[in-house]
Amino acid sequence: MATKKRRKQPTELPDSPYRDTNALALLVRDRRTAAGLTQRALSELAGVGPRAIWDLERGKATLRMDVVNRVLAVFGKTLGAVDTTRAEEPSP
Repeated sequence: MATKKRRKQPTELPDSPYRDTNALALLVRDRRTAAGLTQRALSELAGVGPRAIWDLERGKATLRMDVVNRVLAVFGKTLGAVDTTRAEEPSP
């Protein structure tokens, strides 16, 4: 049985305040409360289930990108690729 090599994770994160699920959770919660929206109201505006908002605001790492983008679109945001430095691959 062949084993897969794991890629080494980058040592530096992109220079963005929204680079992890917790920061994204804070962004959504802060924007929602600033707009005076309940989680249910935001879910209706975004066209997603209330559970998606609940999970997103708690930093769940396994949400579908299309669902996250629907929520972010309410606030004029979207997920996107961010340049980062690559860790060097170890020599065999």
